[in-house]
Amino acid sequence: MEVSITKDYELIAKLNKSVHDLHVELYPNYFKEYDFNKVSSFFNGLIQKDNQLFLLLKNEDETVGYAWIEVKEYPENVFKKGYKSVYVHQLNVLRPNQGLGSVLMDKIYNIAKEQKIKLVEVDYWANNQVAERFYQKQGFTTYREFLYKEL
Repeated sequence: MEVSITKDYELIAKLNKSVHDLHVELYPNYFKEYDFNKVSSFFNGLIQKDNQLFLLLKNEDETVGYAWIEVKEYPENVFKKGYKSVYVHQLNVLRPNQGLGSVLMDKIYNIAKEQKIKLVEVDYWANNQVAERFYQKQGFTTYREFLYKEL
């Protein structure tokens, strides 16, 4: 297994399809149908930014997963201390329950440590029980909840 940083926004867009389709399935009122050209263009814009990283997980010549992470800097204000985090926007593996997600997370933890960042943050949609179990196994703790009410 090898994890590397990529700038191949078209490959990321292709790998994103299963994540996006899951979001559409779970929350059809919020997510649009997947459109490769639009998603590819979106990732092309992001991939140019220094604080956005896209990781590919390969097993020999086969890509088996990816992660989209962001190095976030929260400035100090009158209420909160300033801090930095590595924020996991998306993590997806093509073959679940084989430890592939853990390989990507280990790389993410190493990136955070290399940048002397002590916090890795993630969120996921409430109905995504696979993500919930995965991040619980990874030792993540809830410290803020995002709620909504439809009117």
